[in-house]
Amino acid sequence: MPPRLTCSARSSIGRALQRTTASSTRIPVLVAQGTAGVTSRQYATTGSPVPLAGLRLPDDYIPPTQPPSARRPEQRKAQLLRAYTAMLRSTPLILFFQHNNLTAVEWAAVRRELRAALAEVPPPVAGPDGVVPADISSSIELQVLRTRMFSVACKIVDYFKAEDQVHKSNAYTHDLSKTAYETIKGATVDESSTYGQISPLIIGPVAAVTFPSVSPAHLAAVLKVLAPSPPTFPAPTRRKSPGYHDPIAQSGFHKLILVGGRIENKAFDNDGVKWVGGIEGGLEGLRAQLVYLLQSAGLGLTAALEGHSKGLWLALEGRRTQLEEEANGGKKESDAASETSA
Repeated sequence: MPPRLTCSARSSIGRALQRTTASSTRIPVLVAQGTAGVTSRQYATTGSPVPLAGLRLPDDYIPPTQPPSARRPEQRKAQLLRAYTAMLRSTPLILFFQHNNLTAVEWAAVRRELRAALAEVPPPVAGPDGVVPADISSSIELQVLRTRMFSVACKIVDYFKAEDQVHKSNAYTHDLSKTAYETIKGATVDESSTYGQISPLIIGPVAAVTFPSVSPAHLAAVLKVLAPSPPTFPAPTRRKSPGYHDPIAQSGFHKLILVGGRIENKAFDNDGVKWVGGIEGGLEGLRAQLVYLLQSAGLGLTAALEGHSKGLWLALEGRRTQLEEEANGGKKESDAASETSA
């Protein structure tokens, strides 16, 4: 084992610092050499120090984990913009509410009643294939939006397609790149597009309720709490949910106004959002209605085609009978056959 130092640690550190600040630039390196049965230790030194200029990165170096963006770090909100674009691409259902000066206590009461209403939604059942859908009650969130940054994120998601920029050499295609900035800057906003329909809704103080999947049952639960409209979406009763009728909670609910939603990359107004929330049986019920509609249309088409074919057959058969009567002198073929046999 190496020899122990007989001096104190403080004096050893002080002498080491003095040696590093002195003109001598010798760097001790421990080298172990083994001989027959004996291990000795020797110290080698370097005669000249390594210049710091040789370790300097070039001025145009770009780290691969942090590609360049269109704006300087102090002039942008990179993380917020990335969060909004990721939310828009991965969230199929978003509700937008305008809020008016809610206090922190009111926000806490609103979120508390929202969680309580979502907890009462029945858990999903297994489908025809035996797979049980995931319960999204705990993943539904209410958050306040930065409308300016959210508007830019909506524009990037709708008008900037990274796959269209692959053919360009040395072009970065992430959401903060200069390519994305120039694309949305020169884009012409179409009023019929999703951004053109949503942009009037995200003006002023706006909050959003995000759903990880389209679930009419959970949407109905949220509407009953945040935007009740009897008789389809009645508010909870005082006996069932006394906290909902608390004065602080009621003050917060009265300051929230539903202005629309974004469902499956399409803009919906209040009536459209309530129509989705009023689907009986959820998506499974909607699929059953669609299957019934297709089957009914198929049966109706089959009956119509069969009716036309039967009518044509009857017309041809009647014409054939008429021609036979005329050929037999006004008698039917059966009467003529009986006379011939007699």
